[in-house]
Amino acid sequence: MHVTQVMAGAAQGGAETFFTTLTTALEADGLEQSLVIRDHPDRVTALRAAGCRVDTVPFGGWLDRVTPILLRQHLRAHQAAVALAWMNRAAAKLPSGPWARVARLGGYYDLKYYRGFDHLIAIIPGIRRHILDGGWPEQRVHLIPNFCDVDETASPVPRADHDTPEGAPLLLALGRLHHVKGLDVLLTALADLPWVYLWIAGEGPERTTLEVLAEHLGVTGRVRFLGWRSDRTALMRAADIVVFPSRYEPNGTVTVEAWAHHKPLVVSDADGPAETVRAGDDALLVPRDDAPALATAIRRVLDSPDLAAQLVGRGAERVAAAFSRARVVAHYRETLDQIARRR
Repeated sequence: MHVTQVMAGAAQGGAETFFTTLTTALEADGLEQSLVIRDHPDRVTALRAAGCRVDTVPFGGWLDRVTPILLRQHLRAHQAAVALAWMNRAAAKLPSGPWARVARLGGYYDLKYYRGFDHLIAIIPGIRRHILDGGWPEQRVHLIPNFCDVDETASPVPRADHDTPEGAPLLLALGRLHHVKGLDVLLTALADLPWVYLWIAGEGPERTTLEVLAEHLGVTGRVRFLGWRSDRTALMRAADIVVFPSRYEPNGTVTVEAWAHHKPLVVSDADGPAETVRAGDDALLVPRDDAPALATAIRRVLDSPDLAAQLVGRGAERVAAAFSRARVVAHYRETLDQIARRR
């Protein structure tokens, strides 16, 4: 069975990061696969270094007639049994043929892009319900969560690299600098935690707005905007608490990343995290857009080593039970193999 994975994402982003994580894991597990993506040099280099076969195509707008032709040529040349599309643009460009067309949905996407597809993969139960409510039969809708890779060789990022005192409590937030990520709420909460520092790893259109807000709140001296980072394990190991304050989040891989790196997690009740965590057991769940509640939850974890240890322990149990690399890779391989056999 040959699987071709197709992804037209941006140079940076959560889904794009997990695409690299999953495809390299499947490659290491021996899956016969090839990848067709946009020509983002860093991603191409990383994937080829992991042994993946990578072709690049334009993935232009509606007037782009070249990409479907190149995709069809690639699929035929590799005699693909399954073509797996990531996100709407890749799905829209993926031609039909003797291969099974499958798509992974990491959000509540418009299902019009997936008309004519054979199977869909949802990464949380809510997305699966969204697909079923759209009229898809249960036997063609699969649930496979994300997992997190931990770099066992990584050392913590030295706090001195970012002018952060060794003894100060350190929060870590990861994600795109966008309004939906709720980082303005976190900055507001930080104003009520005057002894706490914050690292924000990510880039996006709201950076200037967030920097201005930090100055207005008087927290600039305790906030570090790190830009987009790929050394997530090193960042996690430097931090004391992972905070995930999104207003809208269909999944939230950061939840699993915090658990996998044995960090206490404070998270908003956005759809994906609220459905994933067990509030008060493996994470503290707070109402979105509620800076006082967020500050209170962070203070609870900092003030109670026993609570922090409980959150870490329960999170590790969740990873072992449902979100480990081995379990998710095996689930993908089994699902794709079954789809190919049915086709």
